[in-house]
Amino acid sequence: MKHLISALFLVALTGAAFSQSDPITTAKRASQMLNVAANSLRDAESASDRVGALTETVRAYEEGLSALREGLRRAAIQERSIALVFEAKRDRLSRLIGVLQTIGTSPAPLLMMHPTGAIGTARSGMILSEVTPALQAEALTLRQQLEEVRDIRSLQKNAAALLTKSLTEVQTARAELSKAIANRVDLPRSFTSDSEKMLALVESSDTLQGFASGLTDLNPSDLTNPADFEAAKGDLSLPVSGTILHRFNETDAAGVKRPGIVLATRAQSLVTTPWPATLRYSGPLLEYGNVVILEPRKGYLMILAGLGQTFGEVGEVLSHGAPIGLMGGLSPNPDAFLITAAKGGGGNQQESLYIELRQGDEPVDPTTWFAINKE
Repeated sequence: MKHLISALFLVALTGAAFSQSDPITTAKRASQMLNVAANSLRDAESASDRVGALTETVRAYEEGLSALREGLRRAAIQERSIALVFEAKRDRLSRLIGVLQTIGTSPAPLLMMHPTGAIGTARSGMILSEVTPALQAEALTLRQQLEEVRDIRSLQKNAAALLTKSLTEVQTARAELSKAIANRVDLPRSFTSDSEKMLALVESSDTLQGFASGLTDLNPSDLTNPADFEAAKGDLSLPVSGTILHRFNETDAAGVKRPGIVLATRAQSLVTTPWPATLRYSGPLLEYGNVVILEPRKGYLMILAGLGQTFGEVGEVLSHGAPIGLMGGLSPNPDAFLITAAKGGGGNQQESLYIELRQGDEPVDPTTWFAINKE
């Protein structure tokens, strides 16, 4: 796992930020990231901490694919931009190419002759000497743009093979991670769950808030978390990469107001713990789909709802960044991935994760706890 982190750090250092890179450079860095992920997937087989190694591997694949998507998106935008310039200047470019072809094919003595004699020849020579550098500069610009289009087409072609390989490998990594977690036996436990009481609570609860309140009194945990959760307010990382669809107590399109936030994220994205916590619940609940409830500190519950698959057993004490599930949906195939990027989109974020943070029996605004871009 240290090898993977170091390799990804070096890849990041080579390019500062993707936002400052051209499409080709961004795609090349993405390719490097995906190659690092592929190597880490092979190394994870013999890792002492397979869960940790595979978690980092899945994250690496997700970041690499996101970067590749961004590179392809920018490439498509750049190609369309160049095409629009060509279309707008089509007549002028045709004349330029015609002049350049005439200059290139006409015999030198013929170019120097003028019907009016020596004075006309001298004048035409002076005009030609002034015009030629401008023609050459414009021709150089045209050549550079054509080469850029060629490079973009080559990038798009090579991306198809890379995508087919990487999308298959990330699915393998996710499956291996799921198996490694199922085989895990060495995690500390804060308490042992009473399955009958838990089932009764699930069946008797008609709201998420009611379930959370009942959970506080069920199987009290002996949580001794050395990390200060309250001191981390404003600095927590999101449990999954995504963008905010609905904020705290904001009414959605269906007219429903919820005391939490909704993140739009991509299918099959890995969900991890934003802070060391005890796993209080994991499984289906009401209309929320699969739900994970974490206790990062006594008196606090963090609810994550809408997952496609959950990991872990109730009572386990999880470290920061531990995998707790995957989002639902189907990963895009290479063709769909390329088509979306070619249209200039950043990739469909069709899955949504609901996040609610409760202090005692009261919900609090999660955005004040997470390091979220406020723009």
